Order: sequence, then C-alpha cells, then structure tokens
Amino acid sequence: MKEGGIQKAIIYCRVSSKQQRIVGSGLDSQEHRCRTYAASKGYHVVDVFPDDVSGAGDFMKRPGMVSLLKFLDENPQDQYVVIFDDLKRFARDTVFHIQLRQELKARDAEVECLNFQFEDTPEGEFIETILAAQGQLERKQNGRQSVQKMKARVENGYWVFSAPRGYRYEKAKGGGKVLVRDEPAASIIQEALEGYASGRFATQTEVRRFLESKPDYPKDTAKGEIRPQTIVRLLTRPIYAGYVYAPMWKISTRKGHHVGLIDYATHQKIKEKLEKGVYAPIRKDYRSDFKLRGAVSCGTCGTPLTAGWSKGKYKRYAYYWCRQKSCAKHGKMIARDTLESEFRSILKGLTPSKSFVKLAHEMFKDCWEQQKAFFSSTSKQYEREAQKIEKEIGSLVDNIVQANNPRVISAYEKRIDELESQKLVFIEKASQVSVPKHTFEDLFELSMKFLSNPLKLWDSGRLELHQLVLKLTFSEHLAYCKGEGFLNSKKSLPFRVLGSVLGDEKEMVPLERIELSASPLPRVRSTTELQRRPVRWL
Repeated sequence: MKEGGIQKAIIYCRVSSKQQRIVGSGLDSQEHRCRTYAASKGYHVVDVFPDDVSGAGDFMKRPGMVSLLKFLDENPQDQYVVIFDDLKRFARDTVFHIQLRQELKARDAEVECLNFQFEDTPEGEFIETILAAQGQLERKQNGRQSVQKMKARVENGYWVFSAPRGYRYEKAKGGGKVLVRDEPAASIIQEALEGYASGRFATQTEVRRFLESKPDYPKDTAKGEIRPQTIVRLLTRPIYAGYVYAPMWKISTRKGHHVGLIDYATHQKIKEKLEKGVYAPIRKDYRSDFKLRGAVSCGTCGTPLTAGWSKGKYKRYAYYWCRQKSCAKHGKMIARDTLESEFRSILKGLTPSKSFVKLAHEMFKDCWEQQKAFFSSTSKQYEREAQKIEKEIGSLVDNIVQANNPRVISAYEKRIDELESQKLVFIEKASQVSVPKHTFEDLFELSMKFLSNPLKLWDSGRLELHQLVLKLTFSEHLAYCKGEGFLNSKKSLPFRVLGSVLGDEKEMVPLERIELSASPLPRVRSTTELQRRPVRWL
C-alpha cells in the first residue's frame, strides 16, 4: 500500500478544450497546486494524468481518465490516492460523477480534492451529490448563454464557428473577431471557385487536381491528397461568397461582415452546376496517348468513344471504338491517327485571318461600351426587384402566422428561403460597381490569343492545354462515324460568333445582283461567267 512508509498518489487535472491547453496555463496551475497539496500530506506523486476535454458526458471518452483507470488496473497490488484540484475538474455531470466515484472505489483508490472534503457518510454523500448537480447546472447554463450569444452574433452577420479554410480570425474594432483572408490559401480557393463557375474546371475532380497541384494549399492527407468531401464543402458553402448562416439554429443565409472570396452570383452559378451537371469532355483517367477520349461520341448511338491499344504481330496499334453493344458500329475500330488528324483539320479551320481580328476588335469594343452603359442603368432595377421580393416575403410571413397546418407552414418557410436567396442576388448585383476590374484591351488580348489559334495550343503537347482547347472550343461531344468523319462540331459561343462573321452561313450572289445594270431586262449568265466574276459576301 505504501512505498517505504510513504503513501503513493496520482494527480488528475483537466481543462475544457485543447485551446485552453495551448493558450492558457490551467493544466500547469492545477498540477502545481496538487503537487503542493501532496507534499504537505507527505504523499509521493507517481504520475500525472491530464485531459483537455469537456467534463460533460461519459468519462470513458476522456483519454486522461481512461489512462488513469488503466494505470490502476495494471497496479492492483498498490493503493493510490487520486488528487484533483476542484470538484468541477472531476466531472460536471451528476450521473457520471457518481459512476466515476464507484469505478475508483472498485479499484481501491481514495479520492481527495483541494476544495472539498469527501465524507463516507449519508450527509457527506448528499452534499457531494448537490455540488455535482450544481456543477452540471452551471455547465448547462454556461452552454445556453454561449449558444444565445453565438446565435445573436450570427444574426448580426458574424461567423462564430471554426474559421473555414482560406480564412482566419482577427480582432474586430467593435469587439469580437471577424474573418479575414488567409493567404495564400484564400487566393487559391478563389481561383478554384471562379474556375469551376466559369467552366475552366468542368468537374469536381479537376478542382481537386488543381488544389493538389498547389504546394501552398493545405492537404488532407500525408500523401498530399484532398478528400472529395473537402471539395464539396468548398463549392457549396455560402461563407466563401461573404454570407453567414446557421441552419441548426434556423438562421437563414444573410450578408456577413467578412469579405467574400467570390460574389454571390458566382456562388449561385456553382450551385446550379452542381444541381444540373455539366458536359465534361475530359475523362478522369485522361492520358496523352488518347487525347480525344471522352470528347468524341459515336455518330450512330451517341455513346462516348472508348480507346485502347491493340497488339499486332510486330507492334501495337491505337484505336477508338464504340463500346455500346446494341449499336450497329459496336467494335468498329477507328485508327487513332485518322480521327485525331481530322480533329486537327477542324481546329485549323477555326483560325481567323489578321484582318478579321481587327474587325472583331472593333465589334467587341462596341459591345463592351454598350454593356458598360447597360450595367450602369440596371442598378436601380435590381433594387426595385429586391424591394418587391421583400414585400412578398412579408406577405408570406403574415400567412405563416395565420396558418395552423404544419405542411402549409413548411411550404411557406421553403418559399421564403428561396425568395431570400433571390433577394440576396439582387442586392449584391445592385451594390456591385459597374466599372470593370480590367481594361478592354487587356481582356481582348488574352481572349484573342486563344481564339486566333486554338490549333497552336493543341499542338503544344501539354495535357492541360489539350483540356483547355476541348472545353473552350466545343460545347458538347463531337459525333464521329467511321467512313464519314465528324458529323457535327457544335462550337462554344465565341467560335459560333466567329463562324457567323467569317461566312459559315453565307451565300454567294453575283455582283450585279446587288448593283443592278442599267438595262431593265433580266440577264442570263453562264456558269463559266459566274465563276470568272468576283463575288460579294452578304
């Protein structure tokens, strides 16, 4: 029981959170007081068991307490005194307090507290139970007050939970803390979100690959990988658009005091893409040996072509083919070089002349000026729409007060949430500055670098540029049929505009059909003559 006539003792100390353990000195203070107490009693302290978890709930979920009980089980031949600083450090739950006392008693361990004298009498047990219940009451009251304060702060537009990736907390001027950008993660996340909304990243997998390629972005695993659920959280959380929310407290989405990484309209685009799904021309297992796998479909059944290598007598051959068994073209091999050569021909035909680039510059310049004027005149319209929605929300709230049917109330609440989201979009649009962030010349130069020569990017041999060309040039799968070639190539909007100006949908008429000759009689001309005469594009 005793070592050389000295009683053995172990110390248990606890703080309520890991942050208190790191920032404060609660554990050290408790241990010092307990050691001083043990020395005054003549006890020999064998070990110390600290914890940094809440005193509520099952004590078997506290690592320090589990280790303490295990230590007692491994040394049944000795009797120990368990010393702790205050009764609240022992447990702040009445039921578990009593159970923990029984567990220690079953192991022949005595319990001593610096601020309370245990007595093995009915009166002593009664007082101990009252104090344990008081600790539980204080814990629940503190928890309720904390939740009330947090709810009020969220309602006022402040985020009160753990700082999301890309943000960190700073002290606000009026008190409390506010989220601020945490670089370089904030800029990386902003690029990823805007890229997904604009179509630069067609799938969540591409967003994940982009983030994994950034050395400065924190990873989820030691291997440098990011979990899929992390991508879902990044794409779906309104916090990145500058808004706060707390569904568990029935607090709807509202404008926050922190600056968003993206605007709310971009967040809505991301949300729509997640709900509808998008055309993704690039497979997850995209490789350089089959550049068009996933982008070209069968011209008969519409199924995306698969690809692979076929082993010949002396070497291996690369083919594309339709994998749909019910298709008439199933298993019909298409040589890779043939298909990709015809694809290069399509890209080559998209290259405009230098004179057209100059013409496009003037056209886009006019559109740019018109759009600037349009956006500057629509701010008041957005404000009127927001006010109109606010009136509709007020009307629905009045209907909820009068309704008694839970299903009707639920339907009203759902509609109010939808209207709140629409209102936020209008308010944000109205508050946005109409002056563009970049000049027209900067944007036009960057755009025309791609539009003027997509074939050059394709021939670069870089996988990321192949993906860029496929996503920005074509808006859906290219249909291909063996023996006939590409049946269609529905281009993206910029190239459709270029095609209409370049003459994909034009027809030729003789010069005189525009500038009529002086003779009133119709003039019949031969085919040879028509071929010799110049033509004019309409």
